Amino acid sequence: MRTIFPFTAIVDQQTMKRALILNAVNPLIGGVLIRGERGTAKSTAARALAALLPEIDVVADCIYRCDPHSPEAMCDSCRERLAKGETLPIGRAVTRMVELPVSATEDRVVGTLDIEHALKTGEKRFEPGILAAANRGLLYVDEVNLLDDHVVDLLLDSAAMGVNYVEREGISFSHPARFILVGTMNPEEGELRPQLLDRFALCVEIKGLTDPRQRMEVLERRIQFDADPEGFRAEWEPRERKLSEDIARARVLLPRVRYDDTDLFTIAQLTAAMKVDGHRSDIVILKTAIANAAFSGRDHITEEDILMAAELALPHRMKRQPFQDEEIRFEELKAKLEKVQAEALAQEQASRLDAEADVKKKTR
Repeated sequence: MRTIFPFTAIVDQQTMKRALILNAVNPLIGGVLIRGERGTAKSTAARALAALLPEIDVVADCIYRCDPHSPEAMCDSCRERLAKGETLPIGRAVTRMVELPVSATEDRVVGTLDIEHALKTGEKRFEPGILAAANRGLLYVDEVNLLDDHVVDLLLDSAAMGVNYVEREGISFSHPARFILVGTMNPEEGELRPQLLDRFALCVEIKGLTDPRQRMEVLERRIQFDADPEGFRAEWEPRERKLSEDIARARVLLPRVRYDDTDLFTIAQLTAAMKVDGHRSDIVILKTAIANAAFSGRDHITEEDILMAAELALPHRMKRQPFQDEEIRFEELKAKLEKVQAEALAQEQASRLDAEADVKKKTR
């Protein structure tokens, strides 16, 4: 088996690594698109993430590798067995990484229903596809901009809902499809349509490192890895293991992370100020902020979580002028939010003063 370059050994590219980690904490964020020029560690990061993901409990004889502790996320077969009082066999498995070929067809992605068998016997016979194999794993799509738009739509639907629905000739079938979706692309080879771009929850624009010392560090680490892959990975194993444990802890903490109306209003203020169309970005920012809080070991979200999430969720949804940079910095978002909050406070104070003046007039 080929040795994978360690995730923690990738030099810099902190924004890309954080976006990948947060999708690992909560796959229902909806995936991350990594856009960048050739040779910027896009594919390396995706494969490295899969290698450090924690092992998972699975129903040992289920082709969808259902979670034995979450009946609501199981396939129909596992739920039926539980309802009958059967004890499901539990096993441990590594998190699977599935790569989607650019030539993949719809049937190859979602699976196929045997219509003839269903009509003859009344029983559904389903041939699983790539989404079934990716359940509770990582689905990696290289050159996502070269895929058929309809196939990209199917991937994004499943990533957002956690379920794959297949319907043919009035016969339908569904199965769990919760996976970490990672797409990579080189914008020089063509862009995604804005409608599809918006469907990716998070988007990161990465560039080659310009600091000579960092570039030298990339060279040194790559040379060491090529000379002795096993030895290099062993050297980085403590850091890989710690990150894997941090992700596992964050997954446990995730359902307990809380937010309040103030947090929701902060998100709404920010997206309104940035003039973002629709409401998908608001939902994505909340999910990402919750995941960031869990990864940081907190049971509540903060303004910093919201700003960090917005940095990942807003750039590809902004209306840009020609030659305008797509990147939005954390500091810019913070300044924008502070300005909006100050204006709202000033407006609230002015309204209160007006109300008090009206009361005084009436009592004269």
